[in-house]
Formats: sequence, structure tokens, C-alpha cells
Amino acid sequence: MPRTTIVITGATGYIGSQLVLALLSKFSGEISCRVIVRKSSECSFLEGLPVDIVRADLLDSLALMEAFKGVDTVFHCAGLISYTRHFRNALYDTNVLGTRNVVNASLFNNVRRLVVTSSIAAIGATEDGTPATETTSFQEWQRRNGYMESKHLAELEGLRGVAEGLDVVMVNPGVVIGVDRNNPASISSSNDVLSLIYQGKLPLFPSGSTGFVDVLDVVDAHLAAWKKGRSGERYVVVGHNLSFRELYARIGNLAGSSSRPSFMVPYSMGFLAGLGGELWSILSNSPSFISLESIRISSRLLAYSNTRSVQELSLSYRELSETLKTIIT
Repeated sequence: MPRTTIVITGATGYIGSQLVLALLSKFSGEISCRVIVRKSSECSFLEGLPVDIVRADLLDSLALMEAFKGVDTVFHCAGLISYTRHFRNALYDTNVLGTRNVVNASLFNNVRRLVVTSSIAAIGATEDGTPATETTSFQEWQRRNGYMESKHLAELEGLRGVAEGLDVVMVNPGVVIGVDRNNPASISSSNDVLSLIYQGKLPLFPSGSTGFVDVLDVVDAHLAAWKKGRSGERYVVVGHNLSFRELYARIGNLAGSSSRPSFMVPYSMGFLAGLGGELWSILSNSPSFISLESIRISSRLLAYSNTRSVQELSLSYRELSETLKTIIT
């Protein structure tokens, strides 16, 4: 019986690498994995794994057309995360145009199902801080946030694919955290920040809240979306809604924590830090997790409902304490 061919974009990234390992572990006798990586990508993680490596850029539509030949399922995990204004154009190119090319290549090759890694950044926000759902309206203030707008537009590309006959499911993780010590590519700036809090090197927290989720839960969500997600639907994947004050307290209660008494960052100080992050991003030509947009969004009370993912994808979420322990050990 011929194996099913699966493509993963972003296979060397934080989520994509974990998905590759899960697919190879759970479906090794049933699938063949083809991974799409840029020519400039570090691929040492993939050495020794039974995967077919294809060097192609998301913006090279012809290369994607070729790479998707004979493919049953595409997991589109590649994307750019940045909240600095310096990267607004790059966000549009990677997240919107890149997704457009993935959708077009999938349509051209009659791919059976496309699973798109989206984000809670594409989910609307409520006015009163109650948990947003997959149907909550995208707000005008979100359109002024470069990253949120790029993920929102990327989802519209996915829905355009649905209108043209493609089976598309979108997974919307919260802030993804957690480390798999067996995965050398299990690296993210969010984990770095949590580690700094644990070490007592980041005593100031913003006034808002958001949703967090373990990277292994995100991978489970992708696999469930592949198997039983409904085409044209999105699934919020959030294990825990927490204020940043609560997050600091949870980290401070971990064994061995050097976390000091922490304080809410004043807006004026946050504004100055955001300006510094913007300047650093320009000078280094690198994304910064501190920026004017990240300061603004971290002051908002945001929360997300995972009801649909629990009911339709049968997801269960890991305890936050267990996820935090993977970061500090």
C-alpha cells in the first residue's frame, strides 16, 4: 500500500519541528514526509530523519507548485512573528503572500487537505475582556497591529482557497511555550522571556492578559485538525488564560525560582522600552519582542475560549505548571 505524502513548511521552526517529530513517531509506517526549507535555513535538526528535504522559498510560487506534486496533506507552519514596525512589509510578504502561494500550489496539485498554523492574533477581541471565540469580530485596533493584520489576511487567503474547492483547516494557538529537550529546534523567544522571569532578571510585568498553550498541545491540535477538523473552520488552541501578574506569580512559585518582587510597568516606561525595541530592530535588522505594538497589546485584557477545540478535536490541555517546568529544567 503506497504511503501518504505529507508536506510541512516551517519544519525547522519551533512548532514545525515538533510536528515533524510527532508525525514520524505516530505515523511512521503510513506517511512519507517532505519538508520545505529556505536555502538559508539551518537544517541540522533534520539530519538523520527520514524526510525528503526540498529547498524552496514561500515566495517562489513555481518552486512550491513543484514541491507539492503528489501530496495528500500540507501543514503550513512557516511564518514570521514580529511586532516592530520595521518588519511590517516582511510580515505581509511572509504571512500573507507566502500563504497565498501555499494555497495556490495546493489547489494546483489537488491537495486533499491544508492545515494552516494561524494564531490568536487573527482572532477578534471582546470589549469587556470575556473570552473571544472563533467567531468574535476582528477589531479596527487590531488592523493597526502589523502582526495581527498579517495573520488575519493570511486566514482570508485560506478561506479563499475553501471558496475555490480546497479543504482548509486553521489552528489558532495562543502564546506557545514549553521545551522538548529531545528536540534541538525547540527554541522560542517566549521561553527565553519566561526563563528570565524565573531567574529574577525581568521584574516588571505589563497590565494585560492573554492565552498560553504548551507546544505539545499545539502539535496535538494540528494532528487532530488533520484527522477530524471541519473544512473552513478555525480552532482556538489555548490552555490557560492568565494575566501577566498571574503568570509572574506562577513562575515565582516554582522550585528554585529567583523571581523577585515584581511590579506593573508604568506606561511611560513601557513606551520608552518600546521605542528602544523599535530602534534595536532597525539597527540589527531583527525582530524584537519589545516594541510599541507589543507594549500596547500586552496592556489589553485578552482571553480566548478553547471550547470548540475541546468539543470537536477532543483536545485536552497540559497543566501550566508542567509546561513551565520544561522551560527551567
